[in-house]
Amino acid sequence: MNNELKPQSAVQAAQTRAFVAGLQQGSQTYWDMVEIGDELSRDLHISPELVILYLDPVEDYNPWYEGWRMNSWHIDGESPFGGAIVPPLLVSHFVLSVQFDHTKPFAIGSIHTFHDSEILEPIPVGATVRITTRAIDKYEKRGRRYVRHEVHVTDTATGMLYFREVRDILSL
Repeated sequence: MNNELKPQSAVQAAQTRAFVAGLQQGSQTYWDMVEIGDELSRDLHISPELVILYLDPVEDYNPWYEGWRMNSWHIDGESPFGGAIVPPLLVSHFVLSVQFDHTKPFAIGSIHTFHDSEILEPIPVGATVRITTRAIDKYEKRGRRYVRHEVHVTDTATGMLYFREVRDILSL
């Protein structure tokens, strides 16, 4: 087995150069980009395919999550809650894509340091959820700067609150 790094393709090299150029043209620290009260949201349809893409790398195989079957594809699935449900922390994985404002240059130097997640209701496979994140605090601790966010995940059709979370981001 060869573990050597392979050279980048022309497309990869161009994408890397564009990303680095973007960083040099006005990127800020997360601390400077976010104000208390800033709120962002995004809708996410949780299809059986998305569940599979999440489950394979984390190897969290449970028949409760199976809203699909080979050759017949979409099925209702079975769980103690009725049909197939979404792995509980799948939505937490997508919060990051909501937290950062994609209309601004990429934020440099941020690390997640704290998560407090509450799973309130099972999310059915096939649901469309709205992930909303709001900056609720900025604070310094031992000379380091943190931004705290509150996250809510609700059903777009019914408004049911499925999941909430508080998370802190350490910023340069």
